[in-house]
Order: sequence, then C-alpha cells, then structure tokens
Amino acid sequence: MRIDEVGGLRIATFGDGPRTVIAVHGISASLMAWGAVGRRLPEGWSLVAMDLRGRGHSASLPGPYGLPRHAEDVLRVAEHVGAGPDAVLAGHSMGAYVSVLAAARHDFARVVLVDGGLPLPLPEGVDPDAALEATLGPALARLRRTFATPEEYVDFFKAHPAFVGRWSPDVEAYVRYDLAGPEGAMHSRAVGEAVMEDGRWMRLRTAEIEAALTAIKAPTYLLRAPRGLLDQDTGMLPDEIARPWADRLPGLRDEVVPDCNHYTILFDEDPVTTVLARITES
Repeated sequence: MRIDEVGGLRIATFGDGPRTVIAVHGISASLMAWGAVGRRLPEGWSLVAMDLRGRGHSASLPGPYGLPRHAEDVLRVAEHVGAGPDAVLAGHSMGAYVSVLAAARHDFARVVLVDGGLPLPLPEGVDPDAALEATLGPALARLRRTFATPEEYVDFFKAHPAFVGRWSPDVEAYVRYDLAGPEGAMHSRAVGEAVMEDGRWMRLRTAEIEAALTAIKAPTYLLRAPRGLLDQDTGMLPDEIARPWADRLPGLRDEVVPDCNHYTILFDEDPVTTVLARITES
C-alpha cells in the first residue's frame, strides 16, 4: 500500500498494474474498508482508495460536506492518478452514492455499487437524524465517546453485531487505522458533523440520486448483501427496492452476494472474490 496526498485528501494505492480502480468508502469508514479487496487484486490492476473529507487522515479537511462535494473529490483523485477511460469506479455504502454522482459527470468503463447507490426515501414524518441513528447503531455511537486504549476500541468493534464471529486481520487493520488521539482519550477519526451532514443529504436528496443514476452511461453492477448493517435478516437494499431499478435501467446488473452482511461483503473471502470479479472482469 503506497500513500499519497491530493489537496489534503489521503489516498492509498494497492497494486501496480495499468488498469485502475477508484474506490470510495462508506459514511463513517476509511480507505481501509478496501484493504481486503486491494491486497487481492489480480495482476495488471491497481486500486486507488481515498479517505473522504471528514474521515481517516482526511478528517481535517473542512466542510461543507454533502455527497456532491465528495464526488468532486473523487473526480479530482481520478484525474490526479491519470485514470483513463478504462478505469473502474467502485463505491461501498455511502461511497456507492458518491460514485453514482461522480459517474453521472464522468465516463468510467464500469461502475460497481457495493450495497448502496439506490435512492432510500424517508418515510413521511421520519426525522433523517433519527433514521441514521437507527440504521448505523454502534458505528455512529462510537463517534460520541473516547477509548482508553487501542485494545478497548478493537473490543468495541468485536462486539458489533456485523463482526461477531467474523473477525479477521483485515477487519482489525481497518479498525486500528480509524483510531486517533492519546491513550486515555482515543477516538474515531471520523468527524461527527460530516457523518450527520452526509447522512441527511443521502436521505433527503433522493431526486438528485435518481437523476444521477439515470445519467450513468457505463455498465453498472449492483452487488447486494442479504444481511444488514447490524447483521439483521433484511439487507440495506432488499428486493423491493432493487428490482424496480434493475427493471428501469437496462445497464444495471443486480446481484445478491451470498453469506455476508453490509460490512463483511468487503472483508470475508468469498464475497471479496465476487467483488473483485465484478470489478476486474472483461
């Protein structure tokens, strides 16, 4: 993994092949969400992942936040690394929504949306902040507390429903990368304001997401996890949300990836094999 910086955005490059993947992480994550995918790239490929502003080692970059701002950053990174017309754009969770906005503005050879990217309108009368709290659960709660040691932070994540019984060195590297501050007062690098502002945008601006989806020219793959963010039986994008979009967009290939939840789709061996195949297939 080689580290670089683009206008304050940290980027990491896995692999050294001529074909490029630009990879975008989720709402409270970091570039290390793509670590398991990046280290298993086939020959001939490179994967460039970034810490979005307000996250990871890009946490100090100022707002305003919002998905269009992240899409601008993604396109800036793509230009910086010389991503040509054969480059692939991949996004996970909120990163899939950012990728939709970016792909509507710039042509990529392929767009891969990993458990995200389809509009999720709020039910009438539901507060977007309350919906975000209910959806993210522990991932959001950690932003409001401190931890005495790195081990305490790791143990907090080991108790997350998505990772119970599914812990791995890749997950641990992802968790430890996110930690900042001195012992006794350690905390997540993710900025709470950024997470909340982006979450509101994602749930309230569904018309803009819908317009961007219909504007994408590239073949688009939707990879869905059958289990949710808290490992519940219903995934983030159940059939009743995904199938109407698959019918509406002839260029959208919809696929449920077996035996994973919203997080482990990027960490467990079999799901990662599927994600890699869709990203790198001819």
